[in-house]
Amino acid sequence: MPKATLDHVAKRAGVSMKTVSRVVNREPNVRESTKAKVDAAIAELNYRPNQSARNLASERAHIIGLIYDDPSAYEIPSAGYVVNMQQGALHACRKAHYELLIHPCNYRKRNIDREIEEIIEYARPAGIVLAAPLSDMPRIIRAIEKTSTPMIRVSPGKPKANELCVATNDREISAEMTSYLASLGHKRIAFITGHPSHKAVANRFAGYKDGMQQSGLNVSERLIVSGDNSFRSGEVAAQKLLSRKQRPTAIFAANDDMAAGVIRVANRFGIEVPTELSIAGFDDIALAQLVFPNLTTIQQPLTAMAERAASMLIKGAEKNATGTEIVPASIIIRESTGPAPST
Repeated sequence: MPKATLDHVAKRAGVSMKTVSRVVNREPNVRESTKAKVDAAIAELNYRPNQSARNLASERAHIIGLIYDDPSAYEIPSAGYVVNMQQGALHACRKAHYELLIHPCNYRKRNIDREIEEIIEYARPAGIVLAAPLSDMPRIIRAIEKTSTPMIRVSPGKPKANELCVATNDREISAEMTSYLASLGHKRIAFITGHPSHKAVANRFAGYKDGMQQSGLNVSERLIVSGDNSFRSGEVAAQKLLSRKQRPTAIFAANDDMAAGVIRVANRFGIEVPTELSIAGFDDIALAQLVFPNLTTIQQPLTAMAERAASMLIKGAEKNATGTEIVPASIIIRESTGPAPST
């Protein structure tokens, strides 16, 4: 079967080629009924726009770039965060007939700013979705701004007043998780903090302190241990906490990787979860349901956040809007949490 063309789609939909072009390029002021007819014809004929021709017709390519922290730079990489972000951005791009350019970025490299500038200059994307923790790194942000490419930051720790960002309610939902653990009778609730470069994760620590205060519990420095978002750091933190004479009855980690490390150490120490120790995480990556017992966690809507950011870039929303769009997270109760052990 010969490849479908713009002319074929126009004839099948009963509209002009110019109208088809406007629908394909997602231009404004096209009636919804017309869009529906053209989209139906595109699907029926399996039409694929000529990307080169589209790019020549505009200053920027019909491409959205997703730049994220390179998981291979870590000793024990976690791909769950990246996969969810890719799925969301890809869904938005497919609906608008855009391509998705993914670029894992090792921000530790000396020339990373030039690397980002070069890939943007080569691909000429219509916009960049910048994932956390890169969304809080001035060097990365400046490199993108230097190219004058529209950008939406995802989960920035401190959004700017004159930009549009997408985030979740890290602080509020972390307070809810802490209050939930307190409602189970836990009074010694420990917290494992994340990497200091990940400002959104710091908001989770603030939420933990809010939840402790709301539950009438004191925040003790002996119940707070630093991690770096990795599985291994969760193990190290758990060894410190669970080796103490008066150990916590619940541990809330700033992400699932560290929480999984806590479960492993608890098993090694012969501490039963959840009868002797409750454990909670944040993110709801695939690992949360692979560990035993399954992890109680906070489901971060990464897919929805990335899809929303990419969609806004495609529609050009960032040119006219400011503020932070919040995509709410939710608590997922599984087998790793239970009532506090009796004294």
